[in-house]
Amino acid sequence: MIRTENLSKKFGDTLAVRNLDLEIAAGEFFCFLGPNGAGKTTTIKMLTGLLHPTGGRALLGGHDIQQQPIEAKKIIGYVPDSPFLYEKLTGREFMRFVAGLYKMSDNNYKENSERLLEMFEIHTVADHLIEDYSHGMRQKLSFASCFLHEPKIVIVDEPWVGLDPKNIRFVKDFLRQKTREGVTVFMSTHTLSIAQEIADRIGIIHNGKLLHMGTVAQIMSLAEKPGSLEDVFLELTQDNGA
Repeated sequence: MIRTENLSKKFGDTLAVRNLDLEIAAGEFFCFLGPNGAGKTTTIKMLTGLLHPTGGRALLGGHDIQQQPIEAKKIIGYVPDSPFLYEKLTGREFMRFVAGLYKMSDNNYKENSERLLEMFEIHTVADHLIEDYSHGMRQKLSFASCFLHEPKIVIVDEPWVGLDPKNIRFVKDFLRQKTREGVTVFMSTHTLSIAQEIADRIGIIHNGKLLHMGTVAQIMSLAEKPGSLEDVFLELTQDNGA
């Protein structure tokens, strides 16, 4: 469902992402790990069409995000680390706005919107202005709107910011259930304990280069000493600085 071929992005003299090759299957939960500045968010912005690659290409569901942006974006949902929401809209109005972007039918919008607002426990504030929402409520609205059009691919960048433990558990279980239904999840996170718990495969990027990719067990086996994924991650990245 997601494939990148020699995907690269250069900012001035800095090569932020270097010849990235990924293949991620339908229904796979893929966690993308790396230190700050490793190239995770740059990769995500290229996958979602927010940045043009310097070289290579990204395909989503077989559609080149640069050559076929409409077809590719129809099947993806995106939750950024700092979601932009129109504060003068209510939560329900924002959901209606998103439905319009995807040209959803009125019946499909109403059914999905109410179900998701209730599922993410924001139905009681759905008619309040977003400017009055807490950070956690905004994050939950971002998730609800992401799944409104029933995407086949979901890309999330550090999704746990602002969520309390109860909602972190809910989002984990929700995303995991979606992969069982065939949705591909591409998640960037610094919360390695969660990645260890839920990932089917992990990719570790550092200084723009993909260092390792494999199942959690395969990544763990690369360490010289047994430990948590956090221990392994620190060991694998400590000697690869520029």
